[in-house]
Amino acid sequence: MRTSFRFCLLAVAFLSVPMVHAEVVSLKILKREPFADGKAFGAVGPYDQITALARFAINPKAGRNRDIVDLDLAPRNADGKVEFLSDVVILVPKDLSKGNGAIFYDVNNRGNKLALGMFNRPPGAPAPGVKNPAGDGFLMRQGYTVVWSGWDGELLPGGGRLLLQPPQARSEGKLVHGLVRQETSADSAVKSMPLSRRPNHGSYPPTKDGLAKAVLTKRLHELDKRQIVPRGQWKIVQMPLQPRTDGAGQTLPEIRLEIERGFEPGVLYELIYEGEGALVQGVCFASVRDLISFLRHDTSRQNPLAPAGKPAINRAFAFGVSQSGRFLRHLLYQGFNEDTKGRIVFEGLIPHVAGGGLGFFNHRFAQPNRHNGQHEDHLFPADVFPFTYGPSTDPYTKKSDSILSRYAKSKTQPKIMHTQSAAEYWHRAGSLVHTDPLGMNDAEIPENVRIYSFGGTQHGPAAFPPVKGNSDNYANFGDYRPFLRGLLVALDSWVREDKAPPASIYPRLADRTLVAWTQDATGFPKIPGVRFPKVIQQPSLNDYGPTFLTKGILTREPPTVLKRYTVLVPRNDADGNDQGMLLPPEVAVPLGSYTGWNLRRKTIGADGALASLQGSFIPFPKDAKAGDPRFPVAKRYEDVKFYREQLDAACERLVDERYMLAEDRPRYQAHGTALWQFVMGK
Repeated sequence: MRTSFRFCLLAVAFLSVPMVHAEVVSLKILKREPFADGKAFGAVGPYDQITALARFAINPKAGRNRDIVDLDLAPRNADGKVEFLSDVVILVPKDLSKGNGAIFYDVNNRGNKLALGMFNRPPGAPAPGVKNPAGDGFLMRQGYTVVWSGWDGELLPGGGRLLLQPPQARSEGKLVHGLVRQETSADSAVKSMPLSRRPNHGSYPPTKDGLAKAVLTKRLHELDKRQIVPRGQWKIVQMPLQPRTDGAGQTLPEIRLEIERGFEPGVLYELIYEGEGALVQGVCFASVRDLISFLRHDTSRQNPLAPAGKPAINRAFAFGVSQSGRFLRHLLYQGFNEDTKGRIVFEGLIPHVAGGGLGFFNHRFAQPNRHNGQHEDHLFPADVFPFTYGPSTDPYTKKSDSILSRYAKSKTQPKIMHTQSAAEYWHRAGSLVHTDPLGMNDAEIPENVRIYSFGGTQHGPAAFPPVKGNSDNYANFGDYRPFLRGLLVALDSWVREDKAPPASIYPRLADRTLVAWTQDATGFPKIPGVRFPKVIQQPSLNDYGPTFLTKGILTREPPTVLKRYTVLVPRNDADGNDQGMLLPPEVAVPLGSYTGWNLRRKTIGADGALASLQGSFIPFPKDAKAGDPRFPVAKRYEDVKFYREQLDAACERLVDERYMLAEDRPRYQAHGTALWQFVMGK
């Protein structure tokens, strides 16, 4: 009730603002200040940072809005429209005429902005800090107007997180009730964990009856039999909503699970109950669509990108990492790259490390922060058919579909660069992006799609020097970020000039670089002390009940697993490095084996399961080592000077082929020296 009351107050506060656009009622600027202390970025000059609050009002009966689950159950205003709020942050050239005319929309990840870290931090550079949030200023020097907005209704305020304040579904004036499943786990023997498994996330409160009848089970592995935890040994604690006056409000409370004897490390705890307060989370797609359309086309004084009533933007790109990449695939799949007037929203998309998934985004009691991992969160509806951008048929349901199926006769189909690390093949069903669901044939890739698989990298590059942490091997620091910079430049040329981008590079069945995931099939060498995975994330066709496919309502929890899709992985060379992939310089000229997998250590439980989204770096022996079949470093490279020369030659090839920018090449010299010293100890 507190959330609904606050929403009404905000709505009243906006009533004095005239409606200037069909979907964005207002964009209220809360603060405008110099970015990076007023630093000038090349010819583009200094930037401003705008902090704002967007208010939306959408017609539940119009176009794609009809596909938003439970939008018909959301409260309406006097015009019959559904209202909601979103935080907005914009980095804009102080002199818009000096920008490049393009929006770069960064889909935040769990409320966090990632674009500056991905594009403005080249290899070897320190992470952008408080005193230098712009890093080396790449996106600014390119002239982009960078935009973020809140799209996730689960989040708690604080830490600079961007929030969406969506409506909640109601029936006969009361919050909708329904089945909710939560799963959480810990890597140590703590006594309390968020039901969401992640900090800073809310959860759906149980009804009074739901709390009384809730069932908690535990199991060590996904396929293990569930064991009921006696009711007297646990309880849930609901935290109060945090008041907020400077942006979109918190919608769901933090709810914690407390276990009397503590969580057993690595064990999966599953709570099923009747909950209430289902978010109409699917408005997230409409919010992004309508905000970008507003910034591109609105000519009122409310649009900070339309000085003197003339929009300064002529094209838009979107980038999303992991969860946010899945958001882009899902937005695209559900047809939201076309605005309510039939115009294109984004000319170019880069779904990054999304793997083959969509998301738990547009469902009743949606949990957008769930993904499907090999060990955790396995059964949530995220890795679901269709997986490919081109046409494909589900062998089990016989349904034919594609991510782009809603754009068959539309001019609003964007150019797409799907990028993924080697880890996506092990952790996120990455092969299903470019094969049929049974892994029998390479998929048809549409002309407007490129796929770039970065060999020898993990989901997010680890810090250097690496540590082992809670996994068997050193974390993988192979760095794909220079590729993102080069490919963004190529994407812009593709959109503006129709200049073909670099060719797709990904492992294929046709050339036998895509294989089964056993050690024998991959050819990964048998290295003393190194365990090869005996598990992998393999998506399943699940039965969530009869209303799941038609209405987005889950009525069977846990779901029934019906069938499994087939995943494949890159073939390895004799060093254990990936073939058929686009290799970063440090992987192309290796000092060790760079993998997309790593295993959990015994100390954190679930020993032998995949360490979530992590890869490995396994150094080559310095000199010949008994039992290690890999060639020692001393016989590969004469000295560090020769190694750096080889590294630079790899950079030169990548620059010539347009996968990397020339400005990133010199930095590999210092980086190469550091790598050599780490492996050789001198």
